[in-house]
Amino acid sequence: MISQPVKTWHLGDRHQSLVLASFDNRLPEAVYWGPALPTGESTETLSAAAKLDVTGGMVDENAAISLCPEASQTFSGQAGLAARSRDGNPLAPAFRLESEAASEHGLTLVFADKTLNLTLVFDLTLTPGTSLLKLQTRLESADVIQVDWLAAPVLPVPAHTGEMIEFSGRWCAEFLTNRLPFAPGARVRDNRTGRTDHAHFPGLIVCNRATTNTQGEAYAFHYGWSGGHRMVAEELADGRRQVQFGHASGSEAAGCHFVTAPLYATYSQDGLNGTAVRFQRHLRDSIIEGARAPRPVHYNCWEAVYFDHKIDELKEIASRAAGLGAERFVLDDGWFGRRDDDTSSLGDWVIDARKYPDGLTPLIDHVKSLGLEFGIWFEPEMVNENSELYRAHPDWVLGPADQIRGRQQLVLNMAREDVRAYLHAQIAAVLKDNDIGYIKWDHNRVLPVVEAAQTEGLYRLLDQLRAEFPQVEIESCSSGGGRIDFGILERTQRVWLSDSNDALERQRIQHDAALFLPASVTGSHVGPRHCHTSGRTLDIRIRAWTAAQRHMGFEMDPRELTGEEAEILQKVTSWWKDNRGWMMRADILRLDSSDPAVIAEQQLAEDGSRFAVFAALTRPSDQILPHPVRLTGLDPAATYRLTLANRDDAPRLSRGTPLLKTQDLQTSGQYLMSHGVTLPWRFPETVWVLEGHRI
Repeated sequence: MISQPVKTWHLGDRHQSLVLASFDNRLPEAVYWGPALPTGESTETLSAAAKLDVTGGMVDENAAISLCPEASQTFSGQAGLAARSRDGNPLAPAFRLESEAASEHGLTLVFADKTLNLTLVFDLTLTPGTSLLKLQTRLESADVIQVDWLAAPVLPVPAHTGEMIEFSGRWCAEFLTNRLPFAPGARVRDNRTGRTDHAHFPGLIVCNRATTNTQGEAYAFHYGWSGGHRMVAEELADGRRQVQFGHASGSEAAGCHFVTAPLYATYSQDGLNGTAVRFQRHLRDSIIEGARAPRPVHYNCWEAVYFDHKIDELKEIASRAAGLGAERFVLDDGWFGRRDDDTSSLGDWVIDARKYPDGLTPLIDHVKSLGLEFGIWFEPEMVNENSELYRAHPDWVLGPADQIRGRQQLVLNMAREDVRAYLHAQIAAVLKDNDIGYIKWDHNRVLPVVEAAQTEGLYRLLDQLRAEFPQVEIESCSSGGGRIDFGILERTQRVWLSDSNDALERQRIQHDAALFLPASVTGSHVGPRHCHTSGRTLDIRIRAWTAAQRHMGFEMDPRELTGEEAEILQKVTSWWKDNRGWMMRADILRLDSSDPAVIAEQQLAEDGSRFAVFAALTRPSDQILPHPVRLTGLDPAATYRLTLANRDDAPRLSRGTPLLKTQDLQTSGQYLMSHGVTLPWRFPETVWVLEGHRI
């Protein structure tokens, strides 16, 4: 057999290596992705070693799992490109290398099929500092074509991993994790809601059965796109596996230029925390721009007043929120048009003179006099039929006239320039005429059709507003966590993780969202005593400490608080303010708990000098006494001093004398990571908070 000429490329740092090989100038395939290779490793040898055997019942050569697996190469799995010519005939290109260009941290590889006049470009970067692969595919055509599917650069995952963790969920239960075994065939998630969606967070983690939060191998992926997406995790008949991400199938209009969103991927030998920290740091340090520092304590009035806006009551609420420690006041839905419920006025972004006869200025002046920043709610992409906008422009609606409504509203066609121009003018007028530093940008329904142009139009509007009003922070809200991804976070500074302010539900949601999200962008609020979404009644302590684990805020009516509740909330808020400087830049490390009733995490400072541990008992334990909580990420040889920040919360049924109940603990990092911390007994629906300092 004549050996094929091979070209190789290596993207690597101290954490991981990705080696690509192109045989006979065909599309490159990843012949190695895993732990960092030693200096001097021969990539040509690795390419030769990666060649698989051929036996009976097979074709004579194994089609590559290339960065875009090609149907023209008799690839038996899901191809990376599905396209049709203008007259509907399927296109099966066979690409060959045209050019390459290297940069300090990446490369661009260009391939062409000159017969079909198609060019395929791969932009590949290994981000310095955060060790995330950022991978993007571009397709150029000389003629108009229809692309039904274009994958971001496709990566294989090894056979020894065996399992995948994917994400589902629903309203008030975002970021549900599902751990599934790989099996022959394809696991396909085609999200056709038109947004990231509660049920379809665009992430995947491939691991093995032994992988935990703190140990084992993990390959993690996130598709940074705010519209519908498609994920394919496939095991071929020959045992090889591939992972694909791209826009939802069929969501692209015909054209000549197509580009995927970035696919972020990383490998870690340090368990799920290893990949989580990479995503957290990259989002916090390389994507988010313009976030306030320090992060201000947030107050949102939604669950206090809903649509019933009375300016004197709002002033009183703002005063009480400020007294509790709030630094930002957000006026939620109900301030515009004739918005007395959710059936009217979306699209009419003019201040309601019935509720605000002198405009928003009197309320804003009062809020500013308290030292608080003023924020406001918009839902720009939506319209009610009972609105001046709809009556003037029913043609601006996305989808058919007989579509099923969602939350009494329709969707505006954001691909239209006139729609974006109208929305920009309306929002800009409110921002110019009022001292506003923050927007809660909501999106409360799935789309009637799945079109990438809708998301691209949203991005253009947000980019325009950000450029014009760089001092205004924006929060991404979509009935809570329905639009959370790196694409929207390139244009916003905060996400509303869930509409659930139930602290026990929040513990689980926050814990799983930390696989990708840092604390600094993750809004978490102290909700009402009687939760409006779950009906559960919870103590102020669990509500306050749960909010203190992320970007802290309040969303209850502060007038409902008893004197004791107000005192506890003030104390926890002061603690958060004292620690937010380092906590908002800390790594969130999920702890492996031997008690399934306990959700525990450790927030470790950048320099490793201090940490905070939150251990929540979400339900009664199956055993009498608490298991030790094992920490992670510490220096085994260093000595640490631990104190129980809320030791006064120990109940009278805790009758023993564990050390931390009465005094601080001083011990080695090795002890804390191998044996763990013994905590006092406590009631369910409570949380212990530990503070640690390296001596």
